[in-house]
Amino acid sequence: MKKSLMLLLVGMLMLSMLLTGCGGGTVEEDEVVEEGEVVEEEVVEEVDFFVGLVTDVGGIDDKSFNQGTWEGVERFAAEFGSDKNFLQSEEDADYLPNLSAFADEGADLIVAPGFLFLESLAEAASNFPNQKFLLIDEVVDAPNVVSAVFSEEEGSFLVGVAAALKAQEAGQDTVGYIGGIDFELIQRFEAGFEAGVWAVDPDMTVLVEYAGAFDSAQTGQALAARLYDQGAYVIYHAAGGTGNGLIREARDRRLNGEDVWAIGVDKDQFEDGIYEGDSSAVLTSMMKRVDVAAYDIAKMALEGNFPGGEVYVFNLENEGVGLPENNPNLSDEIVTQVRSYIPQVVSGELEVPTLPVRLQED
Repeated sequence: MKKSLMLLLVGMLMLSMLLTGCGGGTVEEDEVVEEGEVVEEEVVEEVDFFVGLVTDVGGIDDKSFNQGTWEGVERFAAEFGSDKNFLQSEEDADYLPNLSAFADEGADLIVAPGFLFLESLAEAASNFPNQKFLLIDEVVDAPNVVSAVFSEEEGSFLVGVAAALKAQEAGQDTVGYIGGIDFELIQRFEAGFEAGVWAVDPDMTVLVEYAGAFDSAQTGQALAARLYDQGAYVIYHAAGGTGNGLIREARDRRLNGEDVWAIGVDKDQFEDGIYEGDSSAVLTSMMKRVDVAAYDIAKMALEGNFPGGEVYVFNLENEGVGLPENNPNLSDEIVTQVRSYIPQVVSGELEVPTLPVRLQED
């Protein structure tokens, strides 16, 4: 009897080892072990949690700020099994109704990506005091709002250095900048960019244009054409969807054999600049990790640690801004030179201005 039981146990053990490939460990759903054999994957358990995002007028597919924030929401939802949705705003008047719609729906967290939401979110936070909100790029002082802001000038400084080094490499002496709307936040991008350029070459020319909008690719392309025609070798934008016009113009010119470059913003825009095979007109991008802000605050809210009333600052020190991990159009030497400035900025040895020279008093 004992011998039979022992043989049975040995047989079960051998069968178990065969099913696990004799090496232990688990296999995930849809992982093919052998041809024709498929086993189930570990499924993420769904949680009763809902994140709603309201876009600004640039839309969810602006390839910049809204899209980057939404990617953070999507990553959170995929990892934790939560529900998610977005409402697209066609005009500024849609902001408050869209925020209110998610609040009425009982969203656990409502995300508003951008300074354009400042007034509407402050009103929504007052109207729905028990609703949790995340506002990106502005500050609302309310106990049910977390505000995430960024040191845009620090990341812009790095791409300014990259633009100047790339221009020097090509024997060029002029670069450009296109902003969305000319006000304090977007001026910080301009200030950091020109400071980075002039850290490399104080005599390099920085041409500046403002579109007056964040959702006009046509205007962005026209301004880019003007700057390229004036001699800009590299153009950096902080213009949301308007910047897609810059990338389009750079792409078209490179297709025609012209040696010009664009620099993206908010997310890695390399793929947006692809024009031939795997070649891209995007030199690099200033990563503004709005995706990290959305993901981190959603996770805190899910875990019951929503830091209402607090302001989170994302900068070079905590890698909230910076260059993409991969920069195919920059040499290793240039990337090394660009990154050499990071410790100086983080330590305060090098103070990056937040006001462009054109606005500084003599």
